Amino acid sequence: MTSLPARIMRAGRYALAAGAAMLFTSVVAQAQVAPPPGPTVDAIKKRGMLNCGIDTGVPGFAFQDNKGVWHGIDIDYCRAVAAAVLGDPDKVKYTGTTAAARFTVLQSGEIDMLVRDSTLTFTRSTVLGLEEVAVNFYAGQGFLVRKSIGVTKAAELQGATICMVTGATLELNIADFARSTGAKIGSLLFEKPEEAIAAMEAGRCDGYTDDTGSLAGMRSTLKKPDDWFVMPELISKEPLGIHTRSGDPRWQKILFWLDNALKSAEEFGVTQANADQMKASKDPFILRLLGVEGETGKALGLEEAWAFRAIKTVGNYGEMYERHFGPKALNLPRGQNNLYTKGGLHYPLPIR
Repeated sequence: MTSLPARIMRAGRYALAAGAAMLFTSVVAQAQVAPPPGPTVDAIKKRGMLNCGIDTGVPGFAFQDNKGVWHGIDIDYCRAVAAAVLGDPDKVKYTGTTAAARFTVLQSGEIDMLVRDSTLTFTRSTVLGLEEVAVNFYAGQGFLVRKSIGVTKAAELQGATICMVTGATLELNIADFARSTGAKIGSLLFEKPEEAIAAMEAGRCDGYTDDTGSLAGMRSTLKKPDDWFVMPELISKEPLGIHTRSGDPRWQKILFWLDNALKSAEEFGVTQANADQMKASKDPFILRLLGVEGETGKALGLEEAWAFRAIKTVGNYGEMYERHFGPKALNLPRGQNNLYTKGGLHYPLPIR
């Protein structure tokens, strides 16, 4: 015969299990309720337009052609977001920002997101109170110098004057480098990259410094690009990506998972050209990615085709990189910007 204490303990375990089951059922039920899209998406849909903060005049990231059409990987991200949220990639207002003013423009509410070759840093997250959503380009600070000065590494820039934009991490990185190596490097500051490049070509400085992606882009704009080269040495880490204002976690999740979707599409072989056909795939992950199965859109407060529309608009991450930085563009090797499966740093989280 079972003792009274044993029966009490057994009853307690049954009650605990039943309570846990009820709690789980409650959590699942709550998860199935579509969350509100959040104030940022509400504002975007009300005005019928995404306000996207970008750089201006930097091939690879954001620049206008002679017809006034915007191109670049940052532009692709803006278009992908508009496609996911509004169903139309052309419903984007591009706001060009300087390095000095970009975060103020974001904080003021003039733009909904900033994707402007901007480094994700501790200070921008804590002191400025911004949300650093995702890295869309891994880079490092380097130097574009005139071949005739005969230097091959940064330490040989002793006494040189370098042109750069103000309000970025560039000045701080140069100061850190000088402090750690004892090098004395002068700086000439400008509001816009094109102003700094013009001063460099005019002989007012010995070179230009920026992140590696921007250096490749700016070199392509020079009157005599063969007279200049990008030094292979880097003096910093520059994970560039998307920033938003704090206070709207739903909007941050949308941008975070959109970035994951574009990289996951490359991982699973979903392209701009085959996205329609891939809806017939037998792979559950691909079906969730394209909105055929699951309720990922509902969980974000969007339509189920959110990721499908983004991929149909700009392609996967690899296609974007190839279009703007590949051999037919700036010929910048992917390196760290490869997926983890090819030795890179992009490791998309599972959509499940």
